[in-house]
Amino acid sequence: MLSAGFNLVAFSWITSPAATELEMIVLDWLANLLKLPNDFLCKGPGGGAIQGTASEALLVVLLAARDRILREIGNDALGNLVVYGSDQTHSSLKKACQIAGIHPKNLRLLRTKSYNEYALSPESLAEAISHDIANGLIPFFLCATVGTTSSTAVDPLLALGKITKRYRIWFHVDAAYAGSACICPEYRHHLNGIEEADSFNMNCHKWFLTNFDCSALWIKASQGRTVIDYKDWEIPLGRRFRSLKLWMVLRLYGVENLQSYIRNHIKLAQQFEDLVAQDTRFEIVATRTFSLVCFRLLPDNKNEEDANKLNRDLLDAVNSSGQIYISHTVLSGKYILRFVVGAPLTEERHIVAAWKLFQEASSSLLENS
Repeated sequence: MLSAGFNLVAFSWITSPAATELEMIVLDWLANLLKLPNDFLCKGPGGGAIQGTASEALLVVLLAARDRILREIGNDALGNLVVYGSDQTHSSLKKACQIAGIHPKNLRLLRTKSYNEYALSPESLAEAISHDIANGLIPFFLCATVGTTSSTAVDPLLALGKITKRYRIWFHVDAAYAGSACICPEYRHHLNGIEEADSFNMNCHKWFLTNFDCSALWIKASQGRTVIDYKDWEIPLGRRFRSLKLWMVLRLYGVENLQSYIRNHIKLAQQFEDLVAQDTRFEIVATRTFSLVCFRLLPDNKNEEDANKLNRDLLDAVNSSGQIYISHTVLSGKYILRFVVGAPLTEERHIVAAWKLFQEASSSLLENS
């Protein structure tokens, strides 16, 4: 309400010094909470900017990476530029490539496997890069993920970063969902290797008690400046006073309360996972890393097609009850149910009630199958 009421036109420092400088301050605060390298701090050689969404953040850094490489080798090389991600990378990477003029055949979404928890394999990345170079192409951008959309898989940042450094590839880390958890010391190791990255993004509006839109993006190095004009750090010229929202959250809750908030959600998700594991009719499909549980109901037979239909029916039954809402994904050809804890008012009683609903709906489906 306050940020809308002020109605600032905060596209440059001169139009609103307060909005610009508050954004620098709160993003340095958040960077310090995440223990990001000093290279990402506004008071260092890099800095942060609040974007609207992670999709915008990804497009901004992809364009920056594209322009950097084309300044070195010439605009005629655009058709040879190659982008890398995994088959679990958010679909915004494909969209960003389309906008940036990257040829569709030069987007490499490398296949992940269940045995490595659907994380991007450094070996497969290195092999793909070597193959592309041998064919006269130019690798220039990698998007790794901490907390993939489907299963919250975590890509091995350190190993991937060493590969990108070897080939001078821009290394972007998307932690839109799971980045918030990394303010807790026990989850910070998921960002190990972030020092190798050129840019890093997390969504404060996903799991950090901040109203949409507030997507924090940090870059390791920016051009020399006396002041920051944020119009040069994003797609649109105009921008809202988004830093005020993040300042309110950080000042109102404080570090300990924000950490407790995250930990409570993860604990509730673990409780739901334990309930699922106790029922032999179900299986946990992917390791729960944060507050998302991926699971499915097993049919009486081993037919995968029947299993997929059964879980589609279970999702429809649960959602149509009006009591809870869940989503699904597909991993290794399996239709998977996704149960995530992320609402501020969720309590243990809601977890128990949700599981009871799953059990009742499952019993009904199995009896009639």
